[in-house]
Amino acid sequence: MQEPHSRSAKGLTGSENRLSVAEFLRAHHETLLEDWQQAVLEHLSGRAPPREPWLIDHLPELLSSLADAVELGPEALDARLDMAHAAARLDEGFDLGEVAQEYALLRRCILQRLEAQELRTRTGDLTRLEEALDRVVTRTMVLFWDMKQRILQTLDRMAEATLDDPDMETLLERLLTRMMESTLAVDSAAVMLLEGDELVVRAAVGLGNQELKGQRVPVERSMAAQAASRHQPFFIRSAASDPRVLLEPLRQQDLRALYGVPLMEGDRLLGVTYMGSRTAFAFSDADLVLFRAVAQRSSAHIARTELRTQEREARKETERSLAQLDSLLDAAPVGVAFLDTQLRYLRINDVLANLNRKPAEAHKGRMLREMVRDGAGDPIERSLRQVLDTGQPVQDVLIEGPDMKRGGIGYWRADYFPVRTPDGVLMGVGSTVVDINDYKRAEAALQQAIDFREELLAVLGHDLRNPLHAVNASAFMLGRFDGLDATSRRAVDRIRKATARMGRMINDILDFARSRLGGGIPVTPQHVNMVELCQSVLEELQAAYPERPLPLKAPDAPLEGQWDPDRVTQVLGNLVVNALQHARNDTPVETSLTDEGVAVVMRVHNEGDPIPEHLLPRLFDPFKPSRVPEEGSKQRSLGLGLYIVHEIVQMHGGSVQVESTLEQGTTFTVRWPCVPPPRDQLPP
Repeated sequence: MQEPHSRSAKGLTGSENRLSVAEFLRAHHETLLEDWQQAVLEHLSGRAPPREPWLIDHLPELLSSLADAVELGPEALDARLDMAHAAARLDEGFDLGEVAQEYALLRRCILQRLEAQELRTRTGDLTRLEEALDRVVTRTMVLFWDMKQRILQTLDRMAEATLDDPDMETLLERLLTRMMESTLAVDSAAVMLLEGDELVVRAAVGLGNQELKGQRVPVERSMAAQAASRHQPFFIRSAASDPRVLLEPLRQQDLRALYGVPLMEGDRLLGVTYMGSRTAFAFSDADLVLFRAVAQRSSAHIARTELRTQEREARKETERSLAQLDSLLDAAPVGVAFLDTQLRYLRINDVLANLNRKPAEAHKGRMLREMVRDGAGDPIERSLRQVLDTGQPVQDVLIEGPDMKRGGIGYWRADYFPVRTPDGVLMGVGSTVVDINDYKRAEAALQQAIDFREELLAVLGHDLRNPLHAVNASAFMLGRFDGLDATSRRAVDRIRKATARMGRMINDILDFARSRLGGGIPVTPQHVNMVELCQSVLEELQAAYPERPLPLKAPDAPLEGQWDPDRVTQVLGNLVVNALQHARNDTPVETSLTDEGVAVVMRVHNEGDPIPEHLLPRLFDPFKPSRVPEEGSKQRSLGLGLYIVHEIVQMHGGSVQVESTLEQGTTFTVRWPCVPPPRDQLPP
């Protein structure tokens, strides 16, 4: 124990040599504090106190006030201490029993320390000490109880304000109104909520409430942000002149005291609430405790209202989305269904439900196997399981089964895809089913027509070739007769040209049939000199078209390679005859050969009107003419010549291209590889 100071020594040697309790309290406040702390720990059986004992900070001041009361009477007690102590304990969440216990421990520590002294106390000091302690305890507990009842009543009224689940603005105004009704010194109060990087006044009551609503303050410049970071309220003594007040309407209200509390949900700042007074420079401890309790409860109400608002908006959005989804499902011409990860139906439209021969409502919550008709469940379930296992869609699944609507076998195409939440969690699988029965029937009918046409063309080609040979042979024999006049000889030449053209058409028909029915046009490559072969072909064509120049430009050296001579002859003949038909009558059709080492390039060029641009992409398709026929003229070509050219060149591993402009004319370019690739490496 420390030695008493000089004033204490006088107290210990009075006229009757008795101990002054007042001086003892003043001299031993640190020792009493240690005793009291030890008593608290013993009372808690060595456990750490759930809250910091309030008397630790206020004990010296309380002991001094008790000493004054022992000397001067109970009127010397500082009543402000009782209010401050009661407010502090209430603010920390103490209950009435804990308040009484702390004072009881303090009383015991003082009396035990006095009993340990050798001198008797002055007459009446212990009685006055007991009276002072009783008065302090009584007043503190009464104040504590009154403040607690006031808070509970205010909180009850706040709870009533939330019973009808109001919107945020209505809720905040009600809470502020309940608070102002309980605190007479408050002239203005408001709640500012955090929106992005700003605090926005969402509700205000009292002075200037209309001017304050909607006002915004940057959060980084506000006192609320600083208070939130410290988890402490803020207080301004003169709000009208303090530069920290950023709201101009608030400064214009001539407020004095301004007290604000951050609204927190855990560590998250919701906003700030404040109250102001035009008459007082400070609020009472009871008002501050009440306001902090109101702010704490308001934070909970605000957070709950935010959640409810978000929940309502989410529910509305979900209902809108589901309504749109149901409308889409009902209007969709295809079957659509959604299933969970256990393959239970969540949603299905009537189109798909009708395929299962059950109503759509009967599917909800039922397993796939229970609803899918017999025989189709296993393959469908395998596809759905594959989607759930891999997270990848399964597409173009062909489903065959009895067609209950039309009879016979039906066909449907199904696609299965994963259904995920926005954050990527797999929540089920969706499916679309398309009725392709009409498509299948149309496809079969079209294939049947194509097969019939190609078989007919092949038969006609073979059947027409025999009489054509007879006509051509007769014309040849007739042309050798010396007694023909010029007119008759021209008629015989026309017969021979017509039979030659018809022969090429029949060959094209037969080649087309082979390409479609027999796996491609057959070619038999052999060693060929391309220059000699082309010269021979052009000489034969020159005899048939003596009036048209058909020059050949080729290098002097031979151009040799492995080609089918009959097919090369057919390609060049088709290209030259096509050029003769579309070139101007007074212009030549020029053929050129170029050596590129691994290939020989053949070009057939003519002057005349260009090929229309819209025909170029499909120029080498079968039955596609290379020119638009003039109005009133008869179609003179089957549209197979260029198709046959393309097929033959492709079977040699080469390529054919065309360029056609009004200025440059039309040029077909054929690239013949000197050594064709193996058949299995040719394009399909």
